[in-house]
Amino acid sequence: MITRLRVLASILFLALAGSASADITLIHAGELLAVPGQAPKMMQTIVVENGEITAVQSGYTRAEGFDGDVKIIDLKDHFVLPGLMDMHVHLQGELGPDRDRDALKMSSQLKQMRSIHYAMNTLRAGFTTVRDVGSSAQEMYALRDGINNGWIDGPRIIAAGGVGITGGHADISGVKPELMDVLTDVNVCNGPYDCRRAARNRIKYGADWIKITSTGGVMTERATGTGQQMEADELKEIVLAAARMGRKVASHAHAEEGIIAALEAGVASIEHGSYTGPRAIKLFKETGAYLVPTLLAGKTVAALALEADYMAPTVKKKAIRVGNDMAGSFAKAHKAGVNIAYGTDSGISPHGTNAEEALLMVEAGMSEMDVLVAATINAADLIDMSDSIGTIEAGKFADIIAVDSSPIENIDELLDVDFVMKGGKVYKD
Repeated sequence: MITRLRVLASILFLALAGSASADITLIHAGELLAVPGQAPKMMQTIVVENGEITAVQSGYTRAEGFDGDVKIIDLKDHFVLPGLMDMHVHLQGELGPDRDRDALKMSSQLKQMRSIHYAMNTLRAGFTTVRDVGSSAQEMYALRDGINNGWIDGPRIIAAGGVGITGGHADISGVKPELMDVLTDVNVCNGPYDCRRAARNRIKYGADWIKITSTGGVMTERATGTGQQMEADELKEIVLAAARMGRKVASHAHAEEGIIAALEAGVASIEHGSYTGPRAIKLFKETGAYLVPTLLAGKTVAALALEADYMAPTVKKKAIRVGNDMAGSFAKAHKAGVNIAYGTDSGISPHGTNAEEALLMVEAGMSEMDVLVAATINAADLIDMSDSIGTIEAGKFADIIAVDSSPIENIDELLDVDFVMKGGKVYKD
């Protein structure tokens, strides 16, 4: 009798298992740009199963061809494309008159809650993957991991840990000496071997990337300019230490000598590149490194320097000069064939306005299609995720957005994203 019951139970289990079906969604796309850089196609169906794309089919596929419950998303009157990516964000804050006060008074827990809010603003704007290149490390790693585990919603985050030198752009500035002693980060370093230690330490505690500052910066509240700050031996040791542990390095860099030093050290990307000249362009092309231009940050700080009353005089002077020079250098680099990956420096600009970078790139001479490639295929290549994101193809995560009409014809369409899906889950419809 017991054996018979076991057999019956086994048969029932197999029957139930056989009847189980995948979670299937059919997206009917009126116009689909599946692979940026290629021509879009009309009347397509994207098949999504358990968060991944399993097929892209011509015509509008009917639900009857699939087992189990099938959900249909009707985007027949929309232009559909891969989720966009922003390779330079700071999700933990935004530039404004309360920034210094918040740094002193806001708890790390409350800052984390605000980060979730900013992350969702970014996701709903159509940016399904971001690279955060400068935040309080453990809080950012926790946000990344919470999203990856499905505990909270937000864009996919690649989190970088910062390494900077004493007195450099990544070091604390603008506060009294007693606070500098307290707030100086353990990963501020001096000399090649100390900087090697700092890079390893960042990776130990969870960094996906290393972010360095080879030159001075605009927002540093000291009159150190935007020239080279980190020495060549420091840069090389950081890049080598990161590479040994399977990590890439991104370098904030404005002046050309700092860009050149970082590229010679082997960084994977230059952030800002405000004064990219012929020698730097030659190195970009030789190394294959990416330029992440952040034109929106330049426009934002240049405007604030004239309008806001909370910027220090040293910051205002740099903001006006650098902010007005960035687009010209970007245009030359793009025209020369430098690899470009999309990035905004959001946190300087408000989170959720990330698409405004696309308009500035087009104004500087980049074609609409090249902007879309920079924000999808190139960004995925930079973060070594081309096998899973960047295009709408079978085997990739279902990161999909839709707008009213073609951004290839009018890039402004990206300012009003109507539909956002990340990993098969709809966040805006």
